[in-house]
Amino acid sequence: MSSAELFQGGLDLLAVALLALGIKGLSKIRSARAANQLAAAAVAMAVVGLLVSAQPTAVTWVWIAGGTAVGGVLGMLTARLVPMTAMPETVALFNGCGGLSSLLVALGVLLAAAGDGLTPSLLVLVSIGFSIVVGAVTCTGSVVAMGKLQGWLPTPGWMLGRWRHGCNVALATVVLLAAVLTVGGSGDALWPLVISASLLGIGLTLPIGGADMPVVISLLNSYSGVAAAAAGFVVGQRLLIVAGAMVGAAGLILTQVMCAGMNRSLPAVLFGGALSSASTGSKGSGEYTNITSCSAEECALTLEAAERVVVVPGYGLAVAQAQHTLREVARLLEKHGVTITYAIHPVAGRMPGHMNVLLAEADVPYEQLKEMDVINPEFPAVDVVLVLGANDVVNPQAKTDPESPLYGMPVLDVQEARTVFVVKRGMSAGYSGIKNDLFEHPNTSMVFGDAKQVLGNILGELKILGVGQR
Repeated sequence: MSSAELFQGGLDLLAVALLALGIKGLSKIRSARAANQLAAAAVAMAVVGLLVSAQPTAVTWVWIAGGTAVGGVLGMLTARLVPMTAMPETVALFNGCGGLSSLLVALGVLLAAAGDGLTPSLLVLVSIGFSIVVGAVTCTGSVVAMGKLQGWLPTPGWMLGRWRHGCNVALATVVLLAAVLTVGGSGDALWPLVISASLLGIGLTLPIGGADMPVVISLLNSYSGVAAAAAGFVVGQRLLIVAGAMVGAAGLILTQVMCAGMNRSLPAVLFGGALSSASTGSKGSGEYTNITSCSAEECALTLEAAERVVVVPGYGLAVAQAQHTLREVARLLEKHGVTITYAIHPVAGRMPGHMNVLLAEADVPYEQLKEMDVINPEFPAVDVVLVLGANDVVNPQAKTDPESPLYGMPVLDVQEARTVFVVKRGMSAGYSGIKNDLFEHPNTSMVFGDAKQVLGNILGELKILGVGQR
């Protein structure tokens, strides 16, 4: 073994350790930023080790430098310009890029070997086939998920029929047959494999409704990790295998957590179609008949007199980009002696951890974030709950109406508090399309308006009252 190979092996070992520590650190808000930097350093180490070992030619260095520059600029622009509301779509797109990378690596290795008249080993051929299939499904599925989150791709009515399962089964059969032929050395089956796997990704993702998108994003993240691990076998890179396996396992665990948070099984998400379609005609639909509304001034007066306030953030808060205004309101109330906590439902927003990232951006102390299982028993002792753009995750139907499609889904028991204010632009339903019984609850008042505007009005009223000024 040469000194360059020993150097690469040592860097790979160190990079794997740092990557594992980085992934572990992402589970805590306090350590997430440093963990992300640690994982980036691990990847950089692995790249340096690979370059030292491979000793690229001058032409190859130009391609490497060019690709690094383009990717770095695009990554920097994305990080700076993409708003928080578009973060779920960005994550879906990144998952798709990971799948596309694995697909291109596998295609490149196979086509290069064919051009040189070489036959890869059986392990490499199997890895190539697996990388192509998973990479193509991840790529097209992620693009569809991004389009649905962005509102560009509604679920077509014809995709909700049962016959779509037959189409997907037929596509899966073609994929399997083409993969077997490709692994067997048939070059004619390669492009049918790529096309059918890409169509399968579309067919599996397009019927899934917006309510299930957090689960889909987690699953696609797992797919991208599996595709990367397969690409690691293709190019013989240990770190890529380990890193891909870590990402795949973490994504799968998170998918199970999301399914538990929605009381939905993974097969129901993947093969059951849109959740909202199941709600049609259910007892959960209908018009509201007993709604109480109030002004921001009345809400501010109640908050000023409270001892304990719980904030429930939802996607509406992200859309309004009101997290910083919310933080200003919380600071005034805290100076006034009010205890503020934030109730975080595991599937609030449009991706796992969406609300955590949103609040962290506004410098909300991580100690104030309470998970659903922790905060639920405390709601009876809460004076005021402020619901900001959340809907399905605070719907009492999940516990009171056995005929509701939401029944059995763990929700935040906000109705147990003394007073509940729900800030919404209107009476529209959430992703599930289910009427929210909380809005008609005796201790609930609706505060209609954009979350940022309403919070700004509340902030102004609190200042007029002298809250936090003394």
